[in-house]
Amino acid sequence: MTKIINIAIIAHVDHGKTTLTDHLLRQGGAFGEHEEIPELVMDSNELERERGITIFSKNCSIHYHNYKINIVDTPGHADFGSEVERILEMVDSVLLLVDAQEGPMPQTKFVLSKSLKLGLKPIVVINKIDKSAQRAHVVIDKVFDLFVKLDASDEQLDFPIVYTISRQGIAKYNLEDEGKDLTPLFETIIKHVPPYPDKGQEPLQLQVTNLAYNDYVGRIAIGRINSGQLQQDDNLVVCKRDHSIVPAKITKLSTFEGLKQIEVTSAPCGDIVAMAGIPNITIGETIASAANPKPLPLLKIDEPTMTMEFIVNNSPFAGQDGKYITTRHLKERLERELQTDVGLHVELLEFGGVEGFKISGRGELQLSILLEKMRREGFEVQVSQPEVIYKIINQEKMEPIEQAHITVPDEYAGTAIEMMGRRRGEMQDMISKNTLTNFVFNVPTRGLLGFRAEFIMRTKGEGVLTHAFHKYERFKGEIAQRQNGVVISVETGRTASYALNNLQDRTKLFVGPGVEVYEGMIIGENSRNKDLPANPCKEKKKTNMRASGADEGIHLTPPIILSLEQALEFINDDELVEITPHHIRLRKRFLTENERSRQNKA
Repeated sequence: MTKIINIAIIAHVDHGKTTLTDHLLRQGGAFGEHEEIPELVMDSNELERERGITIFSKNCSIHYHNYKINIVDTPGHADFGSEVERILEMVDSVLLLVDAQEGPMPQTKFVLSKSLKLGLKPIVVINKIDKSAQRAHVVIDKVFDLFVKLDASDEQLDFPIVYTISRQGIAKYNLEDEGKDLTPLFETIIKHVPPYPDKGQEPLQLQVTNLAYNDYVGRIAIGRINSGQLQQDDNLVVCKRDHSIVPAKITKLSTFEGLKQIEVTSAPCGDIVAMAGIPNITIGETIASAANPKPLPLLKIDEPTMTMEFIVNNSPFAGQDGKYITTRHLKERLERELQTDVGLHVELLEFGGVEGFKISGRGELQLSILLEKMRREGFEVQVSQPEVIYKIINQEKMEPIEQAHITVPDEYAGTAIEMMGRRRGEMQDMISKNTLTNFVFNVPTRGLLGFRAEFIMRTKGEGVLTHAFHKYERFKGEIAQRQNGVVISVETGRTASYALNNLQDRTKLFVGPGVEVYEGMIIGENSRNKDLPANPCKEKKKTNMRASGADEGIHLTPPIILSLEQALEFINDDELVEITPHHIRLRKRFLTENERSRQNKA
């Protein structure tokens, strides 16, 4: 009889989690002998490959001796924490992957704390031991200290350790061993993670921990069979969040084999399955036998901490680039996103006659990923500056606080302290070693809006910033917004080199020559703290007399091209980002000078 083990791999961004999963699949027989195997197979989404991070949780499985090991590759960024929390509910253990040089990072701490609270016993994997600057023994001490800080039990503190080089598919029990393959990791999993207990004779209980969507079969529920056995033709019910019980019928049942979903008619206790045919099922609800329905405790989904306005594009260039531009298109797309992402909240709003939506999520990255997916699908949308969500607790205003880890060369240590001080950051720790200074700050989430771009510029690209949600604390006071004003186009047309040349000495331009602009569009950042109206389309006056080489003196500095995240961080509350399939533009909410003047007076 095949024994079932379910494990999740958790790690900070870029610590080698997806690469390790690749080799686990290769060596676990998930691919045929002559099958061509791409790299980073678990990062199947185009965005994941481009950014080098895991965004969407995925399931796969391997077979080792008489064990079936279901592996869940989870997001490494705290903005996708709602996915991580749910995934941990359906696994028996976690592989905690830590870089042998960098050690545990904020996202590691965030996800590890969740797994420890659930009573899971992690296996620690020290990865990238081939780095010249690896300090595996120091990192192990740091991991142990982190376990202690997170109130790990004595059993959890007695964690097994495996050393790996994920890109080579090698694992070792000791650093000095000669590694050949991942056998030490497979054996450690088998030895330290007990297989799921046989509860096949008990009443059926399956809690939905993840959702997928397919245009042909609709919503797909994914979860582990906690007890009983699941038959496709069984009489089933769903125990809903409102405590009601409704009948259900599964039209398609699948299990995970390698990277594929294999359609089956039944599945045993402990296995992870995907089910279609239950249209309105949501995260945390229980699928049970109609004869003996017993709901499991509902999963808690953390509340959003950040919100943005998604507005129908009403700029002068609306409809020139995208296929989907109406409120109806936007509403349908957001409803489709809610089918799989329960961490999002959507609320219909109206802005001065223009319809839009208030979207709330766990962080700026989560919302920007949604926008990037939409623009690639052909949508046009305008969005506001991200804002944090405040709470009133015991009649006090509370705000979300992030724990920020900053590493800078020693020469920029004062700069980092000064920047954090302006943003109400409170230093928790400071360690200087090998010409680098490491800081830990507790800082309001709103203090990090727009911080990254300025931080990179002022540390000459040598600073490293990571952060994760910490907790809600008392409101810390006002924080100054962007210090500089912007350059606003007062003309609609095509930018001219002559006009841009006159502007570049006192501004940082976002557009080059020959770019279509409209009135009210932001074309650069002013060197002063006031907005600067300008005509970027102005041509040099032509005369009958022209000196030889008169126009050769124009040398334009290449414009700053903002990414989507940089654009969201840059804007103030009276500005918007216009997002289309091929363009990211910044604009004022009110395009004309008269409209802005009236709004300021109001």
